[in-house]
Amino acid sequence: MRRPDGWWRRKSTPAKVETYTRWSFHFFAVAEFTTVGLPFTGATLWTGSTLWLPAMMLVHSTLCGLTASRALDWTRGRRPRPVRLLWALAAATVAVALAAIWITEHGPDREGVEAAAGAVFGISLIFGAGITALGIRERHRVFGVVNGFAAAAGLMVYPITQDGLGTLIAISAVVVGGGFLAFTCIFSVWLLDAVYQLDEARETRARLAVAEERLRFGRDLHDVMGRNLAVIALKAELAVQLARRGQPEAVEQMVEVQRIAQDSQREVREVVRGYREADLAVELAGAQGVLAAAGIDCEVRGEADGLPGEVQSALGWVVRETTTNVLRHGDAGRCSVGLSVAEGRVMLTVENDGAEATGHGDGRGGSGLAGLRERLRQVDGTLEAGFAGPGVFRVVAEVPLNRTGVVSEVTS
Repeated sequence: MRRPDGWWRRKSTPAKVETYTRWSFHFFAVAEFTTVGLPFTGATLWTGSTLWLPAMMLVHSTLCGLTASRALDWTRGRRPRPVRLLWALAAATVAVALAAIWITEHGPDREGVEAAAGAVFGISLIFGAGITALGIRERHRVFGVVNGFAAAAGLMVYPITQDGLGTLIAISAVVVGGGFLAFTCIFSVWLLDAVYQLDEARETRARLAVAEERLRFGRDLHDVMGRNLAVIALKAELAVQLARRGQPEAVEQMVEVQRIAQDSQREVREVVRGYREADLAVELAGAQGVLAAAGIDCEVRGEADGLPGEVQSALGWVVRETTTNVLRHGDAGRCSVGLSVAEGRVMLTVENDGAEATGHGDGRGGSGLAGLRERLRQVDGTLEAGFAGPGVFRVVAEVPLNRTGVVSEVTS
């Protein structure tokens, strides 16, 4: 049975930030309607022309939420710029503001009507300016939009009220409120973009590390085989010439070719063995650095000094694979790695929180854990993996120190 918060835990960190940002914009729309709707809780305002104000604000706040969502998709490159929605929001904002002014001057003369209409006028312009800024990239155009809404507020207020001070207050309120909301929205989008870029950079860094290791492996093979193959080719050609002339030295040259070929085979095995083996101390330090860079608190206990090379190699692969699982699965905030030696056995324990009961979570599925079991089996080791508590995943690898008949890797 899935946990109620499973949909959230399955999201990546950038997706979580995007969801939080999107629902923050929706909250702005709800806050707009709630703020101007509070004055209408009194029964005296729910009659006549004043009913148009909460109805229009409901439409305006809904349009704000929809525009913000579409604009956010545009910033992520999923949709074209919502130009029609932006113009519709601007038109709706002007319409709501004009209706509020009309009701202020010509509406019913009841207590609270003027205050409610004034709140609708100011807040609709402030939210209209702030949400519209989401559909604009250039900074100077954002300032132009906010100032444009403020100028519209002055043009609507002064001809009716002929009050210079009141007009200045209305303009200032729209500039300050709309500017602050626009800055908040744009900063949220910028932060979301930064999170996605950091996540892409981390993936790129991992791909570059793999590519660099492949280049190193190819370079080592070239260095080992290039010279030897050139010598083999020359000596084989010399042997052919000597054999055609009936010279007995041809046998010696072919013996030399055989020796060089055997040496090349041995050197290639050493290169491959070095490529496949993992140094435990290096892997522990690397895991701590990688997890720390990903914002995961990693604690390493124990020392790898003095352990046999084959044991270090096998446990090093456990550290490498479990570190990859911590980064790829779940949303870990803490990871601990413990290394201990007792009763002739080495025990490596890797434990992290934020794990999900999918894929490798049962301790049986996944090719990664299966591959680790095969490696540990070559040194008579065992691997246990599973949940140690709610959201806590634990991997325990044990390898004996006093084993005999070590099985070595042979590459043919």
